[in-house]
Amino acid sequence: MHILVIGGAGMIGRKLVERLLHEKKLGGNAISKLSLQDVVPPVEPREKPFEISTRTGDLSVPGEAAALVADNPDVIFHLAAIVSGEAETDFEKGYRINLDGTRFLFDAIRARAYLPRIVFTSSAAVYGAPFDGPIRDDFHLTPLTSYGTQKAMGELLLADYTRRGFFDGIGLRLPTICVRPGKPNKAASSFFSGIIREPLAGEEAILPVPDTVRHGHASPRAAVGFLVHAATLDTSKVGSRRSLAMPSVSVTVAEQIEALKRVAGAKVAARIKRKPDPLIERIVSGWPQEIEGKRARELGFRSEASFDEIIKVHIEDELGGKIAA
Repeated sequence: MHILVIGGAGMIGRKLVERLLHEKKLGGNAISKLSLQDVVPPVEPREKPFEISTRTGDLSVPGEAAALVADNPDVIFHLAAIVSGEAETDFEKGYRINLDGTRFLFDAIRARAYLPRIVFTSSAAVYGAPFDGPIRDDFHLTPLTSYGTQKAMGELLLADYTRRGFFDGIGLRLPTICVRPGKPNKAASSFFSGIIREPLAGEEAILPVPDTVRHGHASPRAAVGFLVHAATLDTSKVGSRRSLAMPSVSVTVAEQIEALKRVAGAKVAARIKRKPDPLIERIVSGWPQEIEGKRARELGFRSEASFDEIIKVHIEDELGGKIAA
């Protein structure tokens, strides 16, 4: 089996690669080749239990997508995207990468005339206010950001190209992935991880929104689990609605902080400093607060049961089980 990971240098891409290298198979099929692509050079693993290739390129440049699928990869993980905050501040770049790049990929596969499995990472940003409680699977898509609009367009393309028999696609509306390791990125949701990650590392964290903000979260470990499950799922059970809202843990910022106190102590939580940011407040106010994820759960997708568990996953996976003094 040949697997292509587009966005392989990103956080989720790297963690997906780690799991594939560890398991050496996907859905019971042995992996024979793994191809990694991103706009920055993907890290080539030291251990190579199968053939591994890396490529640096921009998916929105004509010809890049065709080169990626020239040898007919069986499973394609499309993880590459301009994140929410950057897509909002750089309109042209967001549409070029998130929409044009996605369509170039889908058309390149169509031109090859074969039937791979495509796992497309969408986002809960496809939903928009007003909300009248938890988001159900039949909730309308009215995104209030350019990023959410671009992801919704990608979902429609995914469904239509699947309907036409060009590939077997499944889209995952990811919740905010928390706690993200490393440095903050340009996503408007970056602070959700920052107010946990930085205090655990002994650093100050900035909170730009009120404590009352509620949102849904899943860990990077859960996100990789979503991807692997989507790649191996019997999609005949999915039907024509090819994009699924992933399960998540819905908590307020205040509940996040309380969970941090329970897991790491009040002194760690005291490292959070409040500094309002009107742009981030505006973007986040248009995001859903809670998503049922009923279809996804019925199809076997799983997330954490509590935010305490999400914090513990970060401490275990990223901090070696240790918290900074």
